[in-house]
Amino acid sequence: MPKEFGEFTLSQTSSGVLIVSQNLSISEAIDALILVWEASTAEEWINQIMSLPF
Repeated sequence: MPKEFGEFTLSQTSSGVLIVSQNLSISEAIDALILVWEASTAEEWINQIMSLPF
């Protein structure tokens, strides 16, 4: 998916992508998503991709 996302952002704008590992428990995934939400703004995520856990 990262390769395809990179190709996509060459011609279009994305609000960003977070890839959540299937090995995370639901509570760990929620905690990580809340941390991202609290510590960043939507503008910082434009055309960005990040995997969780960090």
